[in-house]
Amino acid sequence: MDERQLRILRELGELGSVTAVAEALLVTPSAISQQLRLLQRAIPVPLTERRGRRLVLTDAGQALAGAAVEVETALARARHAVEEFVERPDGEVSVAAFHSAGAAFFPLLVGALAGPGRPVPRLADEDVPQEDFPRLTREYDIVLAHRLDHASPWPHTVAATTLLREPLDVAMPASHPLAAQRRVTPRDVADEPWITVHDGFPVLAVVEAIAAAAGRRLDLAHRINEFAVVAEVVAAGGGIALMPRWTVRPHPALVLRPLSGVQARRHIDALYRPERTARSAVRTVLSELRRAARDIQREPPQAAG
Repeated sequence: MDERQLRILRELGELGSVTAVAEALLVTPSAISQQLRLLQRAIPVPLTERRGRRLVLTDAGQALAGAAVEVETALARARHAVEEFVERPDGEVSVAAFHSAGAAFFPLLVGALAGPGRPVPRLADEDVPQEDFPRLTREYDIVLAHRLDHASPWPHTVAATTLLREPLDVAMPASHPLAAQRRVTPRDVADEPWITVHDGFPVLAVVEAIAAAAGRRLDLAHRINEFAVVAEVVAAGGGIALMPRWTVRPHPALVLRPLSGVQARRHIDALYRPERTARSAVRTVLSELRRAARDIQREPPQAAG
């Protein structure tokens, strides 16, 4: 039995005919009769009987109709509770991000959501390979993920809002001979020791494209995922690296130079399951993330040196 069938039984007890119930519920009499037959199959005793031209409830039918009132009341309370939860502006919203996105977005998000009546962010860092980001939407309301500009789109199981299309520049010490150039090419940087990410992370594909464009194998001297650590190693003379232009804090000893000849840009996307946006608080956090992205992009680019 289901809620609709119990509702029909209750209405039949009050109205006394299938036709009257059909008119009240704005469906056809045959649809009402079909639902009554389905309900009767689930009950071992008769629920209705004929009295002249009227179809009335038996004692069992009346007992079940009375229970239907309780069921409808409980469901109404449940729906009201859900509606309050969905429309509540200050509910908790969980947000996960990979490290550089977290460093750039989390402080702005915390500041924007401070004060009463605002969503309460619950933040977490998640440094995972690109293909694992969609799975994180099971655990978090919103997941900040990155993928390269030319990579395959995210699967249809998640919705995605692009926050930034961020260039990846070549980071080098300010004293490096290439720092005098406004741009660098794959051939310029092919003989340098490189600091790059572990396998499975998007930036590595750009490094591989640089090697292909230069026609030689690169010296991958160090594998470090955290860009703040990469910056320190570059500054110490440990090699050069690809660095995001906007989402990594500028390092006083480094300059960033745009790369010619290779497509070097990443998307920073907010991933979420579509049903999560039924909540007002989640929609508010998405709006604040979009606003934060505009603020981040307005910062003076590090590539100016």
